[in-house]
Amino acid sequence: MNADIHDESLHPSSLDRLDRRILDALQANGRISNQELAAQVHLSPAQSNRRHKRLEAMGFIKRYEARLDADRLGLGVTAFVHITMDRGQFKEVQKFQRNVGKMSQVLECYAVTGDFDYVCKVVARDLKALSDFLLGTLAQLPGVNGVRSSVCLNELKNTGALPLD
Repeated sequence: MNADIHDESLHPSSLDRLDRRILDALQANGRISNQELAAQVHLSPAQSNRRHKRLEAMGFIKRYEARLDADRLGLGVTAFVHITMDRGQFKEVQKFQRNVGKMSQVLECYAVTGDFDYVCKVVARDLKALSDFLLGTLAQLPGVNGVRSSVCLNELKNTGALPLD
């Protein structure tokens, strides 16, 4: 392989049409075999594998994971939680971020602009479990000033697939 594979100056514009088709196919099915991938993108298996490995080495593919069904696992409540932090308590922000990173109920968490400091996507068994988590765990973290939640009534779209066009 080329020495420039790990070059940080490489960006999405360095992807050609075949690279994008490979990435699209992998987003749809991360367990696709190399034979199936090659057939789908119209390359030989050797070329497909070489490109796939290069895309991994370049960092375009972060990881492979299984997407589990929360309802089937008894996690029937999804909520979006808006968190405000105490002003002037910057020391607590790092503690907050470390703690949130360890919480299995928190699927995603983002530092945001606007009226709140963080928005997190949280799952729970039921409303009681959500309430216990929000009031007994999340709101008790050092530096947290306020927690507001919106419970998801109906999931319209849930994907991790990025647009590649």
